[in-house]
Amino acid sequence: MKRVMIVGGPGSGKSTLARQLGEATGLPVVHIDKIHWKPGWIERSTEEKTRMCREVHARPEWIFEGGHSRTWNDRAARADTLIWLDLPVGLRLWRVLRRWLAWRGRTRPDLPALCPEKLDAEFLGFILRTRVPNRNRVAQLIAQNPHLNVSHLRRPRDVRTYLSGWTSEAPDAAISY
Repeated sequence: MKRVMIVGGPGSGKSTLARQLGEATGLPVVHIDKIHWKPGWIERSTEEKTRMCREVHARPEWIFEGGHSRTWNDRAARADTLIWLDLPVGLRLWRVLRRWLAWRGRTRPDLPALCPEKLDAEFLGFILRTRVPNRNRVAQLIAQNPHLNVSHLRRPRDVRTYLSGWTSEAPDAAISY
């Protein structure tokens, strides 16, 4: 395992899993939010985000968590492992609320400077309206990349089992296709 792609909706635990897996493997971790946003919640241009993602893809090793789905095909082509955090939307909404309460007014480690945690109706709507289209997009990505070692984790217990069973090979306890 040298290049790991972690996908899932907001609140699914992508950043946390990436950090934990990075600690277990020694692989460098890249958070998409640090590419998507500049300090002060200023969104980068699509071109700049795409360029920065491709620079990460070109590296020999990485754990890359998050979106910018325009580059998912390139990322999947380079990845050897894909972890899909497909947790229930109610749990994800609860986690987003809990994260906001814990971090409001402060910047999380997986965000750029001057991006204090925020929560608004637009973000909550995004979580709700993108669940089905994103699930379909990930399923299609998996179908188009049979070389990937895929772990489709649907419950927090699946994630814990994946981490506890991890070795330098493929994790025996992971739920895989």
